Amino acid sequence: MKCPFCGHENTRVIDSRPAEDNNSIRRRRVCDECDKRFTTYEKVETIPIIIIKKDNNREAYDRKKIEGGVLRACHKRPVAAATITQLVDEVETEIFNYEDKEVSSDVIGELVMNKLKSVDPVAYVRFASVYREFKDVNTFMDELKKFLN
Repeated sequence: MKCPFCGHENTRVIDSRPAEDNNSIRRRRVCDECDKRFTTYEKVETIPIIIIKKDNNREAYDRKKIEGGVLRACHKRPVAAATITQLVDEVETEIFNYEDKEVSSDVIGELVMNKLKSVDPVAYVRFASVYREFKDVNTFMDELKKFLN
């Protein structure tokens, strides 16, 4: 690992432990040349997932799109950033555990809605209204009735 401070090629690992998400390894390193310390994270590289959109176009999986949708749904709601990160991590884990490497955006939307339902009801309805493309107030009310039952 190259030192980010002096560019020297020789660094040593002085501490190694699982990162907070338990999906990566956190390593503390020290440069043999300048003695400065820095942290690196090691994560397993996965096979890229292809998302099948509603119009049947395909695009590469992008975690930021899920995060963006959840953040918009939780805007001005009492939902901690750590909760949002955990929710997105859980959805991402389920997506990567699918047998097929092509996943429908419908599947992802349902996964997110199921997770949001237990986190914040208002965020759930906000996400559902965009995801399910509610056309009028009646559709919105039908979703609310389903949630309340």
